[in-house]
Amino acid sequence: MAEFIRPEARAGLLRWAETAIWVALTLFGAWLFLRGGLFWQAIGAIVAASGVALTVIAARNARFPQANDGPGVVEVDERQITYFGPTGGGAVSIDHLNRVEIETTDQGPVGSDLIWTFYMDGAAPLMIPGNATGADTLFDALAALQGVDYEKAISAAHSTQNARYTIWQKPHLQLH
Repeated sequence: MAEFIRPEARAGLLRWAETAIWVALTLFGAWLFLRGGLFWQAIGAIVAASGVALTVIAARNARFPQANDGPGVVEVDERQITYFGPTGGGAVSIDHLNRVEIETTDQGPVGSDLIWTFYMDGAAPLMIPGNATGADTLFDALAALQGVDYEKAISAAHSTQNARYTIWQKPHLQLH
């Protein structure tokens, strides 16, 4: 049956599959809530609330294009982002980041026209191609940073211009 679906359509459906699963969980929670009785309402409310939260995260991730056919490998482990590239690489601690940018070219919108750039004090910026194997984990790794502009990241991913998008910057301390 899979041969009746174009590969592009299949990829699109698979990208949204996780979102569909969490929507189903939300609906199941609502059904439990409507069954009546305090016990089922409590369980249903918890399941539905969890489903809504997971649906929002999955939908955000599905809107961000992902490809794993580019150079290098990305690993996210213990709040550290590591990139092993064909001609180099590096690592940054999520706790020590100052700024995160996405640079795009007019070649897009595809994964190869997107470059993640991570800045830390005293270190050269770490640049990671958007289509490196494992680059899809970067989006979730940024959840540790408060105030990440996910909508700007999604706009960058769909950009067809030469542009630079700052999606997170460390807040500056203000002394009074």
